[in-house]
Amino acid sequence: MSVHNHPLKAKEFVANDERMHWHDKALWFVREKRDRASKSIPEWEQLRTFADQVKTHTMANLDKYLLEFEENASKKGIKVHFAKDAQEHNEIVYKILKENNVKKVVKSKSMLTEECHLNPYLEGKGLEVVDTDLGERIVQFRKEVPSHIVLPAIHLKKEDVSDTFHKELNTEKGNSDPTYLTRAARAHLREKFLNADAGITGVNFAIAQTGGVVVCTNEGNADMGASLPKLHIACMGIEKIIPRLEDLSVFTRLLARSATGQPITSYTSHFHGPIEGGQMHIVIVDNKRSPFLQSKSYKKALNCIRCGACMNTCPIYRRSGGHSYDYVIPGPIGSTLGTFRDPKKHKTLSFACSLCGSCSNVCPVKIDLDSQLYTHRQDLREKDIISTKKKLIMQAAVWLMTKPKLFTFAGKVARKLVPIMPRALLYNKFNVWGEARELPPFPKKSFKEIYKEGLENDK
Repeated sequence: MSVHNHPLKAKEFVANDERMHWHDKALWFVREKRDRASKSIPEWEQLRTFADQVKTHTMANLDKYLLEFEENASKKGIKVHFAKDAQEHNEIVYKILKENNVKKVVKSKSMLTEECHLNPYLEGKGLEVVDTDLGERIVQFRKEVPSHIVLPAIHLKKEDVSDTFHKELNTEKGNSDPTYLTRAARAHLREKFLNADAGITGVNFAIAQTGGVVVCTNEGNADMGASLPKLHIACMGIEKIIPRLEDLSVFTRLLARSATGQPITSYTSHFHGPIEGGQMHIVIVDNKRSPFLQSKSYKKALNCIRCGACMNTCPIYRRSGGHSYDYVIPGPIGSTLGTFRDPKKHKTLSFACSLCGSCSNVCPVKIDLDSQLYTHRQDLREKDIISTKKKLIMQAAVWLMTKPKLFTFAGKVARKLVPIMPRALLYNKFNVWGEARELPPFPKKSFKEIYKEGLENDK
C-alpha cells in the first residue's frame, strides 16, 4: 500500500509562488461571495440548524429511508440497485450499459463516480465516456483528477485551458479569451450529447418521500445528459437521502450560497421517472460509508452536502491545492473522510490543518470538521501510525505545556534569545518548518502578561 505525503505534494504546488497566491485569492473571492450571500438571509443560522438536524436524523434512520426511497422510486418506474463497494457499483453500471448496447456515454459531474473510478473502468471495456461539466472536461482532457468538488479546474489559469483546447479541440493557439474557449467547448459537447447512447449523472439529493432525485448544476449539462439519450443512470452514495420534499427547500437555500455565493443554482432539476420510452436507473452505493454511522467522533462527516465551502475558506487548501491531498475529495472534509477510511495511507491529512475552525464555521450543515481533524491526530497517535519524529515532538510539546511555570519561563527565554541568535542556528536542515517560512517578530510581552496587566487596569 502506498502512503500519501501531503507535505511533499504541497511543496510541489507552492514551488510556483505566483500560482499559489493566485489560487489563494481565487478561492478567497468565492469565500467572500459566500459571506455576502449568507448575510442576505436573516434566518441563515436557523437554516444551518435545520439542515444539521435533518441530516443527523436521516443518518440515524438510514435503513428506513433507503427502503422508503426504493419503494417509491420503483412505483415510478425507476430501477434501484444497491452496491456495497466501488467494484460492484462499476459492474452494475456496465451491466446496464451492456444490456442496452451502449457505446457512447455523457456524464455530468459526480464525485461518487470519481471515487469509484468509473471512467477508466468503462473505458477499459471499450466505451467512450465524456465528462460534460466544463471544468471536468478540461481536467479529463489533461488526464488529471478534479482539484475541487465544485470548481474542478480551479488550479488552472485560462492560458492553461487555451493550451489544452488548442491541443484537443484545435482552437487558435494563444487565444485565451474565456468566451471564445467556452463557445468552442459548447460546440464540442453539443455533438457528444446528440450522439450519446446513455447519460450518467450524480445526485445532490434523493427524496425518500417521493422516490425522486435532484441534481444541481450551473451549466444544464446534467439535464441534457438525462434527457437526450433514452437511458439515464443516476449514481449516489447512501448519505444523499433526505426524508421529505419540504426538507429539500432548506438544502437548496444553503447549497448554492455556500458553494458559489449564488441564491440558487441555475438548474435545480428533479428526476422522478424515466423519459417517455426510456429507462432510469439509480445505483445507491455504500463503499465504506456505513462504518461512519457507528463512529461517535466521525459520523457527522456523512452529513456533507458537497458544497466545497470548507475548501474555499481553508488556509491550507487554498495554498497547497487540491491535488496535494491525493484523495477524491480534498480540503477539510476530504481529510477527515480519507483518514477515517484509510488512516495508514492518509495519515498526514489531519495534520494539514491549522485548527482555525473556519471550515466548521462556514459548513452549512454544521459538521465539526476541526474537532474531527484534531481527534484524528489523537487516534493516529494511539494506533502508532504517525512517524517517530512527529511522535517525539508531540510528546515534548505535551511535557512542556503541562508545566505552566516552565512553559512561561521558556517563553521568556525564547523572546530574549531567539531574536539575537545567528540565522544558521534557526534555519537549517533540522528545522523543516523554517524551509518555507520566516519566524514573525517576537513580542516583548507574552499574551498572559498582557492579559494580567489588563485585569489589573480594570480594577
